[in-house]
Amino acid sequence: MRITKISILSIAAITATLFTSCDSDDDVATIAVETPATYSFQRNSATTVSYSGQSTRIAMAEEIKSGFKNTALTETQLDNMFAHIEGASDFTDADLNASDKSVRSKVAASADFFSANTTVAAAIKADFDGFISSQVNDVFPVWNSNASAGVAGQIQQAGGGTVRYVNAKGLEYDQAFAKGLLGALMTDQILNNYLSPAVLDAGDNRVDNDNAVLESGKNYTTMEHKWDEAFGYLYGAEADATAPVLDQDSFLSEYLDRVEGDSDFTGIAATIYDAFKLGRAAIVEGDYDLRDEQANIIKENISMIPAVRAVFYLQSGKGNLTADPARAFHALSEAYGFIYSLQFTRQPGTTQPYFTKTEVDAYLAELMTGNGFWDVDTATLDRISDEISARFTFTTAQAAD
Repeated sequence: MRITKISILSIAAITATLFTSCDSDDDVATIAVETPATYSFQRNSATTVSYSGQSTRIAMAEEIKSGFKNTALTETQLDNMFAHIEGASDFTDADLNASDKSVRSKVAASADFFSANTTVAAAIKADFDGFISSQVNDVFPVWNSNASAGVAGQIQQAGGGTVRYVNAKGLEYDQAFAKGLLGALMTDQILNNYLSPAVLDAGDNRVDNDNAVLESGKNYTTMEHKWDEAFGYLYGAEADATAPVLDQDSFLSEYLDRVEGDSDFTGIAATIYDAFKLGRAAIVEGDYDLRDEQANIIKENISMIPAVRAVFYLQSGKGNLTADPARAFHALSEAYGFIYSLQFTRQPGTTQPYFTKTEVDAYLAELMTGNGFWDVDTATLDRISDEISARFTFTTAQAAD
């Protein structure tokens, strides 16, 4: 069964109309703002779309994630990759080394959620520093030792399957890092920064956009660029974002693809892409109400991604606790990261996430109680699943498919 929300939001993303009053009360010009066929916008026969910084950070995040499996790396090396300084030889890609971008600087850095909450932002950044430190100092030294309750090491999936590397509580730090980053970087920057009216309309952005005042040396207005930067955190790894195929990175692209592949949520990918296209077209036409309507559609639907996948992996872990603990721990580690990401979601039309940091921290602490995943019971996994689902408009059964 397909949930009603996605059908409704798809309808909201179709052609909108802007009415502009002219000098005569009887003379009203109607400007149709239609959803473009692709995310492609030009001025003077040249593209106005730019999000190279987002593509760079996605590529950096991929290499950092891979570094969690490279026992030859030191904590300092991984820290330097995370907080890259321009010109430092932190990555295997020379272009990344030359970049002035870093991943850490944009973690928990949105205007709406963290500009006035620097203490919380610092604590979140410290969580990611901690994942790196704990992987190197707690897991790397016992890479070839067998894990058990209270003991870090490796544990193999049943039937000679994949070997998982876990801490003393059964948590894979690479999964906590990657799935948590999906929220703390990509989701937070899209929903709570670049699609925020506080960012889109900062300073003279509206006046400049209305008058096609371009950024110095660029072919776009500031408002156009901010919207593109939001787009880039989801589609920045695509070879051709005018025809996205998804599953092109380990973050939002991969997991939007997973949610889209569930028949209960089919259509969510088109809903998000159409809203990005129509919102960008609305900016070109100066229809800021329509722009904000599309931003709300994006906020609601992207927020669904970590929620659906958190429930999916909680249920997957529950189903394997006895028969295949390694497989269960892997799923629960992914769930841990997706639950962490829930604090960066955004209820449309509000300034609030679907789950507060306090609620998220409580769930994570509960999962890590005692020996963590070695001790967790199915009733706890079901209850957390149901509480997440209830905050949205899907059921645990729909997400668990």
